[in-house]
Amino acid sequence: MAQQDGPMALTQLTEDERMFRDTIRQFAGEQIGPLVRGMDEAQHMDASLIKKLFALGLMGIEVPEEYGGAGGTFFEAILAVEEISAVDPSVGVLVDVQNTLCINALVRWATEEQKLRYLTQLATDTIGAYALSEASSGSDAFALQTRAVKRGDDYVLNGQKLWITNAKEAGLFVVFATLDPAAGYKGITAFLVERGAAGFTLGKKEDKLGIRASSTCELVFRDCVVPASQVLGEPGKGYKIAIETLNEGRIGIGAQMLGLAQGAWGHAAKWARERKQFGKALVEFQAMQFQLAEMATDIEAARLLVYNAARMKDAKLDFLKEAAMCKYFASQVAERVASLAVEVFGGSGFVKDYPVEKLYRDAKIGKIYEGTSFMQLATIAKLILGKS
Repeated sequence: MAQQDGPMALTQLTEDERMFRDTIRQFAGEQIGPLVRGMDEAQHMDASLIKKLFALGLMGIEVPEEYGGAGGTFFEAILAVEEISAVDPSVGVLVDVQNTLCINALVRWATEEQKLRYLTQLATDTIGAYALSEASSGSDAFALQTRAVKRGDDYVLNGQKLWITNAKEAGLFVVFATLDPAAGYKGITAFLVERGAAGFTLGKKEDKLGIRASSTCELVFRDCVVPASQVLGEPGKGYKIAIETLNEGRIGIGAQMLGLAQGAWGHAAKWARERKQFGKALVEFQAMQFQLAEMATDIEAARLLVYNAARMKDAKLDFLKEAAMCKYFASQVAERVASLAVEVFGGSGFVKDYPVEKLYRDAKIGKIYEGTSFMQLATIAKLILGKS
């Protein structure tokens, strides 16, 4: 079934998946579309929209039904991120972090008590955030300075986290800290920290180039007491939790960038059909036809990579290489397609009255977060060449 105003998606969807995708596409166009510019300018996610995302079940796609979720697949979460990001990548990353990072981490690693308490919340009214990054640990994500010290039945956290997506809206944070810096990755532990915990405050909110409606904030921990029952997984297993969830998160970002590229292409194609120069529509010029065709081909290639990686994850196959490839390629395609879309619009593409300017700004983050393009290439090279 063809994307609206876009190239044919060759990866087959089941009837249920098509219905799911079409429902989200309609929702995104009707409910998110009118809010995009206002949210971008205000750098704020509309609260009523968040409620609608929960009501539609998009904030708990993979949460099992016994915990109040949709009991869906990872592939369905990827479809949701793609379709929403075609309208607004800021909302796309809100849904992505919730599903592919936070919920995935709890479904895999939480105790039954933690699942009953937190998966139920995440599926119904609570946003999650994933707190790994720090000032000194960019691509070296596990050079953590945030410390966790065991005191009786509790842990005491001290440190700062930077660039935490969803932080302003989140009610639950998956926080990574080290028990022993000398132990390297073996000391890293994941904690479930609730908003409002004593000693935990929200710091600076970043003023960003793109995805401005998506909150990105600093987290500050000063003698924050976290009960031992709030450890996710086991002490010292945080590295494994982070690696596994980030591998899945890469596919989510691939889907976000895929959706962004599709949205930019749709706007460009519509403009080319309507805009007249020298007495005929832009789309009648062969140069424009070729440019749109090349953009569409790149988008379809990215879609195949993203869908394949998501299918492999659901099939419980090893998808590390495919996740790195789809994240790398989709982010390249998104930046290129969004840039060309601005050029299709000409001078109109350079102003905020038209949507491609925002998508061009939004595209840049795809090469940076959840593993830079260089880190994806390093992973790919290691897996295909066998280098350590």
